Amino acid sequence: METALTRLVGVRHPIVQTGMGWVAGPRLVSAAANAGALGVLGSATMTVDGLREAVREVKSRTDAPFGVNLRADAADAGDRVRIILDEGVRVASFALAPSRELIGELKEAGVVVIPSVGARRHAEKVAAWGADAVVVQGGEGGGHTGEVATTVLLPQVVDAVDIPVVAAGGFYDGRGLVAALAYGAAGVAMGTRFLLTSDSTVPDAVKARYLAATVRDVTVTRAVDGLPHRMLRTDLVASLENSGRARRLLHAVRRAAGFRRLSGLTWPQLVRDGLAMRHGKDLTWSQVLLAANTPMLLRSAMVEGRTDLGVMASGQVAGVIDDLPSCAELVERIMKEAEEIRQRLTASP
Repeated sequence: METALTRLVGVRHPIVQTGMGWVAGPRLVSAAANAGALGVLGSATMTVDGLREAVREVKSRTDAPFGVNLRADAADAGDRVRIILDEGVRVASFALAPSRELIGELKEAGVVVIPSVGARRHAEKVAAWGADAVVVQGGEGGGHTGEVATTVLLPQVVDAVDIPVVAAGGFYDGRGLVAALAYGAAGVAMGTRFLLTSDSTVPDAVKARYLAATVRDVTVTRAVDGLPHRMLRTDLVASLENSGRARRLLHAVRRAAGFRRLSGLTWPQLVRDGLAMRHGKDLTWSQVLLAANTPMLLRSAMVEGRTDLGVMASGQVAGVIDDLPSCAELVERIMKEAEEIRQRLTASP
């Protein structure tokens, strides 16, 4: 199925596997790429050296195009961009909008720039700065999310910009892909659906928690870092929501200390990263620290399997997913279903 997205990045199918921290590593990314989708490494939870190793491992596993997701406001963003350029990575995606200058630098080197946004005005801004495409995530999506549903946000953005728009938030099958195309999107991006594949390195026990979840078990909370964060409801989330300020601060300091040791960041860098994520919000110090070390909370679940100590970011689609196909099986199934639907819609009465 050829769309503006497939032509832009050189993949066979208009499907993007999003760059989830601790989840979108070389195994998942290369499997998605080999299946014909655009696999995207989640680099925010990697060290700079770790990112270079991950990029090279993906290149050893596939010849297909893939991307790297970056935090544009990270202190070492320049070093990560250099890796993308040195290693010939096809796509740079961003969780936060990159600057006009950074977009220009990447494009001049032949890298396709695809920021992720959650509002029409943000899409208009990055399009004016020269972004090649944009991923638009509606409120159904996992992780930090907005309040506007994909079905409302997507057509707004499609009408507002002249670059390819990739729809995210609430997609997991061929029906969703056809619906997104009908709205004017050039493809869909999926996180939770790729997390729940056999190629994902997330521990089996954690995957089982996702598969057991209903749509009512996926919640949005501000208790973790002060920002709307969609995740599975767990005892930890309930504890954070019900605990007092002093307890939350102690919890945040302990988590921050662990993440600092793992990442090599200094305390000032942790605080600076946390403040950068405030986006004008009035956060407490515990929320600032938790915002900086949210990756550590995710790691506890996604790497160590400690669902009692970590958070499990999740789109609402977790409540309707009940299997663990390989990436190849998933993409083939989605494309087959999408084609069957398109044929039915265009068939003569």
